[in-house]
Amino acid sequence: MLPFDSFAEALPYDAFLTQFGTPADKAAWDKVRAAVTLTPDQTALLGTFVRTTHVVVLAGAWCGDCVNQCPIFERFAEAAPVLKVRYLDRDAYPVVQEELKINGGNRVPVVVFYSEDGFEVARYGERTLATYRRLLADDIGRPGPAGDRLAAVTQEWLDEFERVQCVLRLSPRLKRLHPA
Repeated sequence: MLPFDSFAEALPYDAFLTQFGTPADKAAWDKVRAAVTLTPDQTALLGTFVRTTHVVVLAGAWCGDCVNQCPIFERFAEAAPVLKVRYLDRDAYPVVQEELKINGGNRVPVVVFYSEDGFEVARYGERTLATYRRLLADDIGRPGPAGDRLAAVTQEWLDEFERVQCVLRLSPRLKRLHPA
């Protein structure tokens, strides 16, 4: 289990990119961040989030999957200030990297969600189903799914963030701590 104190060591978006990325890395992330648009329904959903959620993202500023996904989290946090998103560099935190391996490999991004009082709620990563469908289609030489890939990936990540909010809102422990 990844201890909650990893959140205290993690960096906000800009600080992470400044410390671990090159100017070209930051430009790539910022380009995707500018391209991420939330629908009115997505923005409204994010506005219903009430439980503070600490989100630790194991990432690499150099990583294409991170470039194409992590800026989405920033858009979510802008729409839902209860989402506290921070980043750890995969290579600077080998213990975290080891803890968050997927299928025996060092993969990024991997996201760990924590409750407001530091309990791990969920893990998700490193690619969404839409991305895997496209990669599989490329691998087997068939046409990939049609549509806006960034919009599909954004929705899949939003589904996971919403699932975590549901877990937190329905938690008997948190209901006792925060009666409505």
